[in-house]
Amino acid sequence: MRWTRWNGSPVWPKQGIETLKKKFALAALGGALAGVILTTQVAGPLLAQEAEKTTSVYEQLDLFGDIFERIRAQYVEEVDTEKLIEAAINGMLTSLDPHSSYLSAKDFDDMQEQTRGEFGGLGIEVTQEDGFVKVVAPMDGTPADLAGIKAGDFITHVNAESVLGLTLDEAVDKMRGPVGSEIIITVVREGTDEPFDVSIIRDTIKMVAVKPRLVGNTVVLRISTFNDQTYPGVEDGIKKMVDEAGGMDNVSGFVIDLRNNPGGLLNQAILVSDAFLEKGEIVSTRGRNPEEGERFNAEAGDLAQGKPIVVLINGGSASASEIVTGALQDHRRAIVVGTKSFGKGSVQTLIPLKGDGAMRLTTARYYTPSGRSIQALGVMPDIVVNQPLVELETEEEKKAREEEEARNERSEADLRGAISNDSMTEDERKQLEEERARTEEAAKLRDEDYQLAYAVDILRGLAAVAPKP
Repeated sequence: MRWTRWNGSPVWPKQGIETLKKKFALAALGGALAGVILTTQVAGPLLAQEAEKTTSVYEQLDLFGDIFERIRAQYVEEVDTEKLIEAAINGMLTSLDPHSSYLSAKDFDDMQEQTRGEFGGLGIEVTQEDGFVKVVAPMDGTPADLAGIKAGDFITHVNAESVLGLTLDEAVDKMRGPVGSEIIITVVREGTDEPFDVSIIRDTIKMVAVKPRLVGNTVVLRISTFNDQTYPGVEDGIKKMVDEAGGMDNVSGFVIDLRNNPGGLLNQAILVSDAFLEKGEIVSTRGRNPEEGERFNAEAGDLAQGKPIVVLINGGSASASEIVTGALQDHRRAIVVGTKSFGKGSVQTLIPLKGDGAMRLTTARYYTPSGRSIQALGVMPDIVVNQPLVELETEEEKKAREEEEARNERSEADLRGAISNDSMTEDERKQLEEERARTEEAAKLRDEDYQLAYAVDILRGLAAVAPKP
């Protein structure tokens, strides 16, 4: 029996409702049982697979232990077990990607020194030639400079031990040491008949991360690395160069030279980017877990006060350099000039381990403000400018070229009896001379560094067409 409401919906008598409840209860129970059976059917294989994986891992660890013991017992020579384990750990990490690795306690200390930008040493830039260490240049004011070490000197011995046969890193390690300790190096110098010893007291050497200079009215910031000294160097360099130019009104723009900068500390890249941005995202990182991603935003304040910026990059610009370039490019704050960057768009986390060592592990990728990952792609410049190869020329070719250039520089004013220009005021004449000096400086720079000269020319051109205040 069924009754019907006035709106057409069914109305069941009391006994019908009870019967319906029983049916629903049975249906629910059946559903619950089916769910249990289904869960068991799904969970069973999953648990079995997980158990199989665990068993497989333990079997592989047993295999590793077996190989380790066999090497210790049967290798042709006695092995250092600590080095063997370190090599195994490093092999495991380096198999992941080119940037994950194991750092021994010594390597970890060296890395921390490098990122601090300070270490105990002599203060010389060196290379290797014919198996010996050759001085490229002593750094200004360092112990090596004060001791009279010169560019071109060869270092043959360190504390009476020959460096012949050592790698450059091994030779450099011998020259580093505690601040205040003495080192005796044997030097061979061109024009000096006999090798001679030089005693030097090691001191704290500060790596110069930022070298500022003024090219005409352009402030050039050469950033060679991103360590703890980078942002303070940028801030201090801008202040000094602006003061030297006579104030920001006399500055046409800024060149940030990141060529051959391999990167460094992420926080320094963020600070340097923030130095030229008023707002907006600088970079974001995303790892395996989405909730662990981070975004870094700029705070108000532009050290360049809105002046145009050119960023110089090349194939040696990597990691932190690409973060800065990508941020300034995406916000249209800078014109990027040069060649495509390296393309290292991954983030490494340094994890201290037992025994004072550490693990460098790739934990995330980073993305520019527009959301692009440059991993393995690099940053493409807005204007591609290659650095011309320097061609060696003979003395005759050089003389002929200079004579040709001198002939091309002749003008009306060089002709005998040329009429003078009497319409120029003294101020105009002075201004013309200053412009000529800037032009000659630009031409000289173009021969020395074509890419930098191109960047300076861009800023000079922008200043020429900018509306006057």
